[in-house]
Amino acid sequence: MTITVLFLILLALLFDFLNGFHDSANSIATIVSTRVLSPRHAVLWAAFFNFVAFLFFGLHVANTIGKGIIDIAIIDNGIIFGTLIGACGWNIITWYFGLPTSSSHALMGGLIGAGMVKAGSGALVWSGIMKTAAFIIVSPVLGLVLGLLFGVGVYWVFRKSAPLKVDNIFRKGQLVSAAAYSLGHGGNDAQKTMGIIASLLFSAGLLGKEFHIPFFVVIMCHAAIALGTMFGGWRIVKTMGQKVSKLKPVDGFCAESGAAITLFMSSALGIPVSTTHTITGAIMGVGSLRRLSAVRWGVAGQIVWAWILTIPCSALISALAYSLVK
Repeated sequence: MTITVLFLILLALLFDFLNGFHDSANSIATIVSTRVLSPRHAVLWAAFFNFVAFLFFGLHVANTIGKGIIDIAIIDNGIIFGTLIGACGWNIITWYFGLPTSSSHALMGGLIGAGMVKAGSGALVWSGIMKTAAFIIVSPVLGLVLGLLFGVGVYWVFRKSAPLKVDNIFRKGQLVSAAAYSLGHGGNDAQKTMGIIASLLFSAGLLGKEFHIPFFVVIMCHAAIALGTMFGGWRIVKTMGQKVSKLKPVDGFCAESGAAITLFMSSALGIPVSTTHTITGAIMGVGSLRRLSAVRWGVAGQIVWAWILTIPCSALISALAYSLVK
C-alpha cells in the first residue's frame, strides 16, 4: 500500500468524520430541542448507535457508491482525491452557514465532477445517479408523510390524555426513536465512505479481481462517523431543532420515527439517501400538523436551495481539485 493510498484513506475518513460532525444535528436536534437529553448525553447516545449500525444493515449502499455512480474502471487516485475535496469543501461551507445539507449528495457530486473531467459524460452510471437523484425529492416527501402520519396517529390515540402524561411518555419514547434514527443514519451514511475507500483499494489492485467491502473498512468508517457525531455540529443543531419548527417530545418522537423508517427502507434498497433531507421533511410534516404557520417556511426555503446547489457545487469543487492534481 503506497503513501498516496494511505493519504487518500485518511482523507476519506476525514470526510466520514465531517459527515458525522455535520449530520449529528440530524440525529440529536430534536432530542436536544425538546430537552429530553442534554447536548453532551445526546451526542454520546447518537454516536453509539451510529457505530453499532453495521450489525443491522447490509452493504448495499456501499456497493452503489463504489460502482454505481461512475464507471469503476476509470477510478484512480486523482478521482478519489477530487471527490473527497469536493465533498469535504461543500460540507465545511454549509456547516459554516448552519445549513443542513446532504453529505451523501456532496459525495455523489464529487464523483460526478472528477469523473466528467477525466472521461466525460460516458463515465457516468446514469441508472445509479437517477435512482439517487430521485430520492432528493422522495426522501424528504416520504419523511414528511410518515412524520405527519405518525403525528396524526399519536395525537388521536392520546387525544384524551393529560398533556403532562403525554409529555412524560414521549420523553422516554424519544430515546427509542432517536436511537432508531441514529441506527439508520449510521447504516446509510457510513456506507458511502466505505464505497469510496473500497473503490480506491480496488483501483490500486488491493482487493483482487472482485469488488467487495473489507470488514476492516466497515469498522473504520463506523468509528469515524461516530467520532464526528460525538463532536457535534452545533450550528446546524440550532437550525434543525428550533428554526424549522418548535418541537415537543411527542413531535420529536413522530419526526424521528418517520425518518428512521425512511432510512431503513432506503438502506435495504441500496439507495444512498440524504439523512438530512429525510429528517427535515419529517420535522416539517410534524410541525405542520398543528398549523401550517408552525413551520418557518422561509428557513425551509433556504434549506431547499442549499439542497439544490449541493451536487453542482461539490461537483465544481471536485472538478477543480482533480484538474489541479492532474
